[in-house]
Amino acid sequence: MDVGKKEDGGEEIDKNLPAGWNEKMQREWKKIREHAETYPYVWGSYILVYGSFGVYFTYRWRKLRQTEDRVRILREQLRKLSEEGDAASSGASSGAFEKPPSAKSVPTSRKVDEEIL
Repeated sequence: MDVGKKEDGGEEIDKNLPAGWNEKMQREWKKIREHAETYPYVWGSYILVYGSFGVYFTYRWRKLRQTEDRVRILREQLRKLSEEGDAASSGASSGAFEKPPSAKSVPTSRKVDEEIL
């Protein structure tokens, strides 16, 4: 870029630079279009590769979101079941069924052995 110094110490603006962003965008678009017309296979491969990446990442993102939704639903169901179980156990603990003391103290294998003998 030709940016020179003025004699009074300020910088002078290059005349070749566009005045606004609109002109700059038009110039860049024109360069890209000319390049795409000159090298269509290069641009086709860009579209194929990066388009495939986009499709794959979109697929994986949606699959992840669906899995998170299923986990969220299952957690909610488990939370409801847990609350129902807690409510049922707290209400039934006063008159809960208890095993007789002999069943608590004797291991299962000894019980089976005694029945056989």
